[in-house]
Amino acid sequence: MHANSDHSEGSTKLFFMVWGWLLLLTALEIFLAYERVEVHLMITILVGLSLIKSALIMAYFMHLKFERLGLVLTIIPATVFCICMMLLVFFPDSLRLTHLPQY
Repeated sequence: MHANSDHSEGSTKLFFMVWGWLLLLTALEIFLAYERVEVHLMITILVGLSLIKSALIMAYFMHLKFERLGLVLTIIPATVFCICMMLLVFFPDSLRLTHLPQY
């Protein structure tokens, strides 16, 4: 007997739709990498898009959509980790790039 009766399997159409969104978000990330955008803004947008992609992957491909506590306990540490990486690694490194000579 199932503990949660409203838990349903994902359809192939749903998985392809999620895959399409992941592909679209990846294309947007690649597009932004080649655009002349301020470094801080670009890194913030790229990390935000990566968080959205990781949430989609965890919710649909790791089947955590129906396990709210598991989803929250997975997304919150990932978000904190990404913010710490931005503040401690990416932003200081991007500031270093502004002091390099232009060729």
